[in-house]
Amino acid sequence: MNPRHLHYFVTLAETKHFTRAAEKLHIAQPALSIAIKKLEHEFDLQLFRRNERQVSLTSEGSVLLTHARRILQQIDGAKLAMAELKGLEKGEVKLGMPNMLGSYYFPEILIAFKRRYPNIRLTLVEAGSHSIRKKLCEGELDLGIISSDQMEEELLSKHLFSSEITAVVGRNHRFSNKSTLTFDEFFQEELAMFKSGYFHREYIDAVCKQYDFLPKYAFETNLLPMILSAVRHDFAITALLKMVADHEDDIVSIPFANPIRLDIAISWRKRGYLSVAERAFIEFLTTEINKK
Repeated sequence: MNPRHLHYFVTLAETKHFTRAAEKLHIAQPALSIAIKKLEHEFDLQLFRRNERQVSLTSEGSVLLTHARRILQQIDGAKLAMAELKGLEKGEVKLGMPNMLGSYYFPEILIAFKRRYPNIRLTLVEAGSHSIRKKLCEGELDLGIISSDQMEEELLSKHLFSSEITAVVGRNHRFSNKSTLTFDEFFQEELAMFKSGYFHREYIDAVCKQYDFLPKYAFETNLLPMILSAVRHDFAITALLKMVADHEDDIVSIPFANPIRLDIAISWRKRGYLSVAERAFIEFLTTEINKK
């Protein structure tokens, strides 16, 4: 099996178009067509459905796509490992991180890391915990900051810290002087929440399912400033990490009567290769967090 043909196959599967795939690969379209036909001949299976405008994977092609991505990740890891034996470094860390943590907890740590390792390129991708886990499994990210519940078997993780999800209301809201808030009180209100796929939304959805609540979502957005603005103006209340309210004016954090604790971890692919840069980042991150 030719790894180059697998690379062509994955690119075509992602672009769904021979011309666009050939342009992305910087090869002629006939060369791409020949490579795909050789791959189909090798497996004696049709991998793509072809029409005039685009191509799509057959069920057999979908199975191969999962394996092809893993094989290519392993090849990249092997090349990197061999390069590092010659004293070279990858020099880049692709890190996925949820919006709230990226805004309130990690900026100082990330800046300190860049001061320590100025030659390592740090690429940050903002996404929900579910999306980060998916991107890690597919090799789009090297490392991810996620909640450690429901961890995929393909991932390994290291605990970083625990935090609390609290109700957050405006300073003039009728709940603002309460010491705790019940779930029943919370779900009677209009809510401004992140969309599905973010860890705190997953927890709130789990509470709804457990207690049969029907939430009233007035706002659903991945823009944290919009959620905070809705709360400040008493259009809605929300549930966020306590650290957000601790750093923002005109909003109040109220613990739930049944506390919601969240375990935050850094994660990576079980079968992936951790480069020198990635190992340095994990070590630096855990050391800095332990200082807090």
